[in-house]
Amino acid sequence: MCVGIPMQVVHGEATRALCRAHDGFETWIDLWLTGAQPPGTWLLTHLGVAREVLDPARATQIGAAVDALGALLAGRSTNIDAAFADLVAREPELPDFLRKDGNR
Repeated sequence: MCVGIPMQVVHGEATRALCRAHDGFETWIDLWLTGAQPPGTWLLTHLGVAREVLDPARATQIGAAVDALGALLAGRSTNIDAAFADLVAREPELPDFLRKDGNR
C-alpha cells in the first residue's frame, strides 16, 4: 500500500517547492507532475514527488486518515470512524479507470 502525505507549499520554484506537512516537517518536493504551484497550495506527495493538487478540505481529510494510521501503528487508540468519515457507511467505489461498462 502506498500512502500519500498532504503538504502545503511554503516556497515554490519552477520544478520544485519547499513544502510543510501539518506536523511541521519541511522538505523539497518535485513538481514535474503538477507544474509550479504558488505558496499556500496543498499537494498530495509520495516519495518526494507531488502527485496531485488538493483543496484544503481534502488535505485535512487525508491528514486525519494518515494520523489515524500512525496512532494505530503506535498502539494508541483513535476514532477510526472520524478519521475515515468519507468511507464509513458506504460501499467502496472503483476508480474510473478500473470501471467496466460504467459499473461501480
